[in-house]
Amino acid sequence: MDEVTREQLVREHLEAIRKLQGAAAGGESGAEGTWPPRGYYLLWHIVVGMMLGFMGAAVSLLLNIIGAPLFGEEPFQLIRVYLTFPMGEAALSATDGAVLTTGCILYLVTGGLYGIVYHLIMSVYFSGAGFRKRFLVSSAIGLGLWIVNFYLILSWLQPVLLGEAWIVKNVPILVGALTHLAFAWTMLAVEAWGRFEPYRRA
Repeated sequence: MDEVTREQLVREHLEAIRKLQGAAAGGESGAEGTWPPRGYYLLWHIVVGMMLGFMGAAVSLLLNIIGAPLFGEEPFQLIRVYLTFPMGEAALSATDGAVLTTGCILYLVTGGLYGIVYHLIMSVYFSGAGFRKRFLVSSAIGLGLWIVNFYLILSWLQPVLLGEAWIVKNVPILVGALTHLAFAWTMLAVEAWGRFEPYRRA
């Protein structure tokens, strides 16, 4: 093999190695695997919205457990009422710990799903807004979730599936509104944790 051919082969192999290194550093394709991601990082905000939603639901549930005795109700009455959706009227008299624990988990999971909606709205449309505007929008989202869930969905869906709208009938208006506002305000308070601040490669 002559010198010119050998040098040509060496250059080709080195170029192939550089391409492989670039692919390894940036995913399957160097262009698609750039860091930080360009534009809106949707997957991040979905995951973060779910986690913050769990937190909002946990605070909301805790306030209900603490506040229920002040109004003459049992601490887990809200969970019993929410469990009427899968269980029907039998849930209103449930005392089994496993059933109530399942209800709490379902409450938190529901909060996580609503947290995605909340966080996407806030991060897409109001990320640069002032606190007052974000507070008003957050309150509107919380009340909007309550109105849509209770009066536009559950008011007809639960009777169709289970025979009666126990959730709408057994959750007082004030409790329903404050529960959803507590959820929204908690998410507003911790939304800074959901900002995407990527690290940079050296």
